[in-house]
Amino acid sequence: MSTLHSLKSAVLGVSLAVVTGLALLPDTAAADDVITWRLQTHNPRASWTYEHDTVALAEKVKERTNGRLQIQVYEAGTLFSATEIFAAVQRGIIPMGTVTPGYILNRSELAAIAFGLPGSFENVWEAAHFFFNTGFEQAFREDLLTKHGVYWATSVFFPTEVVLKKPVESMDQFRSTKIRSSGSLQKFLTDAGASAPMIAGEEIYQALSSGVVDGAHWGAVTGAASLNLYEVAKYHVKPSISVAANGFIINKKAMDSLPPDIRAILVQTLNEHVWQTTAHNEIGETALLRQMQEKQGVQVVEFPPEVRSALRKAALKSWEEEAKKGSKAAQQIEKMKELLTELGHI
Repeated sequence: MSTLHSLKSAVLGVSLAVVTGLALLPDTAAADDVITWRLQTHNPRASWTYEHDTVALAEKVKERTNGRLQIQVYEAGTLFSATEIFAAVQRGIIPMGTVTPGYILNRSELAAIAFGLPGSFENVWEAAHFFFNTGFEQAFREDLLTKHGVYWATSVFFPTEVVLKKPVESMDQFRSTKIRSSGSLQKFLTDAGASAPMIAGEEIYQALSSGVVDGAHWGAVTGAASLNLYEVAKYHVKPSISVAANGFIINKKAMDSLPPDIRAILVQTLNEHVWQTTAHNEIGETALLRQMQEKQGVQVVEFPPEVRSALRKAALKSWEEEAKKGSKAAQQIEKMKELLTELGHI
């Protein structure tokens, strides 16, 4: 089953205090039946997701509502820092934004699961199935709506994959391998036996080329290529070590204030957008990997079975810790484990 076929089937920030005055300016401004919303994204203008995810959504909504709802997109840091976007939307300072669940881990016991648990899904379509066909997205949405009055709509799924200077062929070699990492994946790789130092994105290339680390992850193919990592790390490891999701967030009161027909168009467009954006990203990843193989000699490799077993044990440990956050998290972890068992991953 191809990834595309499977998909078809299943942001120099300023503080909130500085910009609170924006709340005095109407975000929903009626003039000739035109409603204008401000949207703060956590993505910089140069990123793929800024244009193909956020701006693309705004353009679709404008077209489908015949210009009656116009979403003005502000790139990362324009109004708020990335970690302030959720609070701005919650307070109604702006009606809409984009976030990664990693920025709102303290807002919902389900956020870490949405962010992409280490060692869980190996393919994007698996995460998409879990979100939409087992009810996870709806549970996450309801949790944010009930607690914070914020509506969530997943915007894109994307994988995280490791690149190496040389392939890992044994557990002993893995234990001596240094892989640049961050966040929960840093703990995950360390628990599995590797050394996983945190290094800023702009320093990864130098760290690899100088031998400070033996491997790294920065997104998947697009991320690695954007930092020119393949010049010094020719081995791309499959499968993914996690699949993450980004999402649009909308203030519930702002959403409820929309005329019913515009609200329906917005919801329908959001529901369709995630598939289109994810498929676009997956095709881009696949095409770029092939290009890197042909032009830079990149080779696709896997970790050996004993390493994958160690990674799985580390993953199971992290999932159990996540399930202790509450009954909702425990329920969703069990659903995820059932799916992973069905897929033969555990």
